[in-house]
Amino acid sequence: MSVFVIITLIVSGLLVGFINTLAGGGTIISLSLLMFLGLPAPIANGTNRVAVLFQNLVAFRNFKKNGMFTSAKVLWLAIPVVSGSLLGAKIAVNLNENIIEKAIAVVMIIMLVFIVAKPQQWLKGNEILMTRKYNWVTYVLFFIIGLYGGFIHVGVGYFLLAALVMNCGFDLIKANAVKILLVLLYVPFTLVVFVWQKQVKWEYGLIHAIGNMIGAYFASKFAVKWGANFVRWVVVVVILLSVSSLLGIIDISKLIGHLIT
Repeated sequence: MSVFVIITLIVSGLLVGFINTLAGGGTIISLSLLMFLGLPAPIANGTNRVAVLFQNLVAFRNFKKNGMFTSAKVLWLAIPVVSGSLLGAKIAVNLNENIIEKAIAVVMIIMLVFIVAKPQQWLKGNEILMTRKYNWVTYVLFFIIGLYGGFIHVGVGYFLLAALVMNCGFDLIKANAVKILLVLLYVPFTLVVFVWQKQVKWEYGLIHAIGNMIGAYFASKFAVKWGANFVRWVVVVVILLSVSSLLGIIDISKLIGHLIT
């Protein structure tokens, strides 16, 4: 592996770790870069999980240190998320990725409308929703999100944020922290599936993880310090870029290619 590839993986990891910790969608960059560097899509998908794991370990530590985890109730959400992610990882090779990407773009646009039109719901949370018991709808919702996360992971942070805010009543900062915890809990299981299928290139994943961890560290610091409104606008910008990429308006792979060649 050349010095150029190492530097590229670390620098891109900084950006991806920052974006993923504050919002989500950074995996689009990771997958595009890994495939540009010559990894087949299935191996890029598996290799990316290595960086995501370390990135969320760092972010979780910072959020926990700042008191963002105040209830053990959220651990119940890990059951459907982890179960769904395992199933998603196992059936990843059998789904039409192109159709899923278009569906994600539509959902992101809907989310964007809610974020812009009803910011108070994202900024302040809902105490009534936070104190109620989780019902079957909540568990099914998080199972489906876990299923998607296990499949390809791109944009799963958006879906977790939307579900945690609108279904569970968290404000955007606490939702970010819980999102990090849930991803941290399911990623090791999906990583095992990809390792078992020999779809992980460890040297790429571990080097990329260095940048991801640094990016996650600073993002989790900024999220707590600057508040939910800052995170909200980061989410808005990243969703716009992600939707543009998923709908083919922006070609992230070509953009990355121009930047590193």
